Amino acid sequence: MTQSYSTTQPERSDVDQLPGTVALDFGTNWCGVCQGAAADIAAALAAAPGVRHIKVEDGPGRPLGRSFRVKLWPTIIVLKDGVEVARVVRPGNSQAVADALAVAA
Repeated sequence: MTQSYSTTQPERSDVDQLPGTVALDFGTNWCGVCQGAAADIAAALAAAPGVRHIKVEDGPGRPLGRSFRVKLWPTIIVLKDGVEVARVVRPGNSQAVADALAVAA
């Protein structure tokens, strides 16, 4: 089973200061598309053990998602030392996520 989307959000300024490669995963626990993509996202991240995975619940009034202009779920934003280098919206398979993670390598 994969971890749930956290209702507690880090501040954007804290995210911008994270070192290394980070996969910010925006969605909700009740989203059917998010549930369907969870295994593909988990598989891609399992093959990239050095990547920090942060699952953040998104929606109205959630400032972190708005600061990244997230519109659809799930959206995975790949950061390298706090800078966005890739993004995958509604990944159809694990390769789409793996390709985005490879950009940060």
